[in-house]
Amino acid sequence: MQTSTTAQPTRLPRAIRGVNIYRWRRRGGVVLAYVTLLALCAVILLPLGWMFRAALTPDDVSVFTIPPEWFPTQYWYWDNFTRALSNPLQPFGLYMLNTLVIAVGNIVGTVFSCSLAAYAFARLRFRGSEILFNVLIITMLIPWQVLMIPQFLLFQRIGWYGTFWPLIVPSFTGNAFFIFLIRQYMRTFPRDLDEAARVDGAGYWRIFRSIVLPLSVPALTVAVVFTFLGQWNNLLGPLIYLNDNSQFTVAIGLANFVTTAGTQWNLLMAANLITMIPCIVIYFFAQKQLIGGIASVGLKG
Repeated sequence: MQTSTTAQPTRLPRAIRGVNIYRWRRRGGVVLAYVTLLALCAVILLPLGWMFRAALTPDDVSVFTIPPEWFPTQYWYWDNFTRALSNPLQPFGLYMLNTLVIAVGNIVGTVFSCSLAAYAFARLRFRGSEILFNVLIITMLIPWQVLMIPQFLLFQRIGWYGTFWPLIVPSFTGNAFFIFLIRQYMRTFPRDLDEAARVDGAGYWRIFRSIVLPLSVPALTVAVVFTFLGQWNNLLGPLIYLNDNSQFTVAIGLANFVTTAGTQWNLLMAANLITMIPCIVIYFFAQKQLIGGIASVGLKG
């Protein structure tokens, strides 16, 4: 008994020391993770800082310096942003409006067509549904460049060349990736919701409109954000179908800033920063739904 009583006080401090060492190691790991993340954020923000410095540089000062200046310290020429938007040869404000019209049209078409198709594949039982869905997935393997010339000839013959219609109407025919994404999310809903709605007299359209569609907001948000980013940065499509300066989009406007005669890098960087604002705003407004939608599809789909 004396041996056990004398050994007990020596074991307790060792246990306490072990717990303290574990806590310090855990805190050290958290601190190291935050320091690493801050260092990575600094590396990512360096090009943005250089863009901001270049956008504030006057015309008579070169934006390229040795060593490079990553953040503005000397020049604060804010008129470059106004000049980038109000250039009569390149009306960047009009370009942004045109791009917004195309993006909104594609968002409406994508949400409408993809949600309906996903609902049919996820909640309805009909013969050949699996075969049709497999064919839909196979179409994701076809690159857009293969269909570029046939689509151009089709839209030219029906008189849509030089308009926004070739850039908006195809979105109403569905997108295989978004149909797959929304379908996987809709399949996570319990079938009891549909059965209870049918007992109350609701049909397929009522179930889709009142139950399935509101529950699918996270997945639809993912489709909306991805569609907006895709159309906002789309260069090849507008370059093929648009032939008037008053119809050009943001991507074409940024490409036109780079000329062989002499590029105004300060105005180009100012225009780049302006075009980033809508994407950042949409991300902050849809951040919660966006992350929740991707996580839910990844875990349950």
